Amino acid sequence: MNTDLPRLLDRIAGLRVLVIGDVILDTYVWGATSGLCRESPVPAVTLTSVAHQCGGAANVAVNLRALGAEPVLLSATGDDRAGRRLRGALRARDVDTGGLLVQPGRTTVTKRRVMADGQMLLRLDEGGEHPLPVATDTGSRLLERAAGLLPAVDAVIVSDYGYGVWEPDTVARLAAHRELGPSTLVVDSRRPARFTALRASAVKPNHAEALRLLDAGEPPPGPARADWSAALGDRLLRLTGAERVALTLDADGSLLFERDRPPVRTFARGSRAPVTAAVGAGDAFTAALTLALAAGADSAVAAELASAAAGTAVATPGTSTCDADELRRLLGGTGKVCRTGTLPARLLDPAARDRRVVFTNGCFDLLHGGHVSCLSRAKELGDLLVVGVNSDASVRRLKGPRRPVIPLAERMRVLAALSCVDLVVPFDDDSPAALIEALRPEVYAKGGDYTLATLPEAPLVQRLGGVVHLLPSVADTSTTDIIRRIHALSRTGEGDTP
Repeated sequence: MNTDLPRLLDRIAGLRVLVIGDVILDTYVWGATSGLCRESPVPAVTLTSVAHQCGGAANVAVNLRALGAEPVLLSATGDDRAGRRLRGALRARDVDTGGLLVQPGRTTVTKRRVMADGQMLLRLDEGGEHPLPVATDTGSRLLERAAGLLPAVDAVIVSDYGYGVWEPDTVARLAAHRELGPSTLVVDSRRPARFTALRASAVKPNHAEALRLLDAGEPPPGPARADWSAALGDRLLRLTGAERVALTLDADGSLLFERDRPPVRTFARGSRAPVTAAVGAGDAFTAALTLALAAGADSAVAAELASAAAGTAVATPGTSTCDADELRRLLGGTGKVCRTGTLPARLLDPAARDRRVVFTNGCFDLLHGGHVSCLSRAKELGDLLVVGVNSDASVRRLKGPRRPVIPLAERMRVLAALSCVDLVVPFDDDSPAALIEALRPEVYAKGGDYTLATLPEAPLVQRLGGVVHLLPSVADTSTTDIIRRIHALSRTGEGDTP
């Protein structure tokens, strides 16, 4: 499958996703500080505006709608003003509220944030400290609706914030209906081990949630945190029972773990918002990850789309919601593609540049998950990943007259959409030797079955003072094999579109 992230956005449009979970009303009180109060040394804030936004499972639904999908939201609220405001906020975002049941005696969870001069001064929480579990009759109605909807949706999202919707009996009852629903079921929970019976396609803990689950110690600070976290994958997969674990690392991107495959790292892009300001970015990540998996995307590709969606979401004020137009622009890879003669001058002088350059190259025809995994690992070897791409003529000489399947411009555009790729440079020769001479990378990374003795570029890289790093291949991800399978399907008629 060709990993074209912009086109993946078109494929996820219209997918129907059932979201079951805790909804939250996020209220933002915006103002400006005018000094300290006379009666106490606290800021005096002049109120300028109040905004009511969707949080929790409601924000997941809003992000699904923003990405072009059709969310079906099931939850419970109180018969209170906060519940009515939340319904209004959902309707304003074109999300149907018919699945929000009113539970007598329940307080709709509300988080009020007082914001001034770009900072959050205070948060007031209501209804979440001792949440009222969904009553037996309300829970039964929710599960009855869910069971009826499961055969008619493309994916299911479990959004658990610990506010009463997801109790052990609710999980067990949904698990009993699991076979009725779609194969894609994603869990976003502060307590992911509670949902092992659901056999989730993916779970999405953040770093703090993963550490609590594993009872792990504190990670090292800074960039080393991602490397330290990469060793957690096997335990997370075992304890959650999921096919995949997407571990979000806020400003450090994410790690995607899958059985019998190396972890895939995505890198944060878009706005570098402080962690405290990135309210709801995980909801955007969950929504995009689910849609990509439901559309049949490879796990690594799904993680890339999710990371990009979260990156655009944190740029929005208040509770983070993905901006689809900004996401398309971000995935276009604007500014990443250049020719050898237009490489930034700062990159061509190793003594002057302040970043460790990693170079890799290939045809990247029908870019697939194996490519993405190798590129992700190459990026981790330095600060800047430059990818050389064989021109169409070069691919024909190397692979035969029927290749490439994807023309050069498209191959470069797809590569430029990946968060791990910083620059894409085409070359016409059969070897990237001239490009290596010009760039003089500190690291040359190459995937496949090469050894130092069989890699033609190895002596050149070493003569220039660089290091050669051989990346292990990912099983069952050969472009040639994919093309053979496509031809086989076309001969048998199995690939025909009904």
